[in-house]
Amino acid sequence: KDAVEPEAHYRGGSILDDLDAVITRIRPSITYYGCALARQFESMSVLTVNNSTAITQSRDKLYSLQLMLKSGINIPTTGFANSPIDTNDLIEMVGGAPLIVKLLEGSQGRGVVLAETRKAAESVINAFKALRANLLVQEFVKEADGKDLRCFVIDGKVVASIQREAAPGEFRANLHQGGTASVVKITPSERRLAVKAAKVLGLMIAGVDIIRSKNGPLLLEVNSSPGLEGIEAATGKDIAGMMIAAIEKKLEWKRELSGKRHK
Repeated sequence: KDAVEPEAHYRGGSILDDLDAVITRIRPSITYYGCALARQFESMSVLTVNNSTAITQSRDKLYSLQLMLKSGINIPTTGFANSPIDTNDLIEMVGGAPLIVKLLEGSQGRGVVLAETRKAAESVINAFKALRANLLVQEFVKEADGKDLRCFVIDGKVVASIQREAAPGEFRANLHQGGTASVVKITPSERRLAVKAAKVLGLMIAGVDIIRSKNGPLLLEVNSSPGLEGIEAATGKDIAGMMIAAIEKKLEWKRELSGKRHK
């Protein structure tokens, strides 16, 4: 409406003016629009979980990894370059083949390729670059054996963890790629890593993906709209209910603070 009274209109013209909080579940394909809408709610003093800035940071895979490194969080050796002239240097940067090629815009395991030989790596990288796709290259952590950890973080606490294992003949452990999930006990260092990674990006709710390597836990990526079905089914926990409880707690704190200001 204007700078004094911003509004959000729903389809059909109804005005959304009585919201306390919004849970921002945004598909990667509509990140720009979804974050713009989240910012509109934020301008109306509506609590957004997660907020637009945190989501934007998490959706940029390269930038989010750079933030992790700056904060002292270990990640697999990662390289990026724009020109096809740099392909050989890029491959050497991560220790040669086999290696992982990731599209920066991919999600749920899509846009992730295992190049088992140097020739395959050159072909995949150059093919993506020819399409002007943004990508990064990572070392292949063989000892992970097609497994990773998904830690679900809510308001600075890991509330559930699962181990995801890739289907036979597959290297991606994502459940959307046929992987299976089982309950796992994480170590204190893995728990600290998950909590810190969510905090670095400013995420109240996050799915933090970790792999176990010979050098300790390594962060793969952080998901700002983590799926619930797989982890709830594996753990038997009502994670959606935990999310609502955390939001209610946050809103109660805001109400108390607002009340003190008006006294």
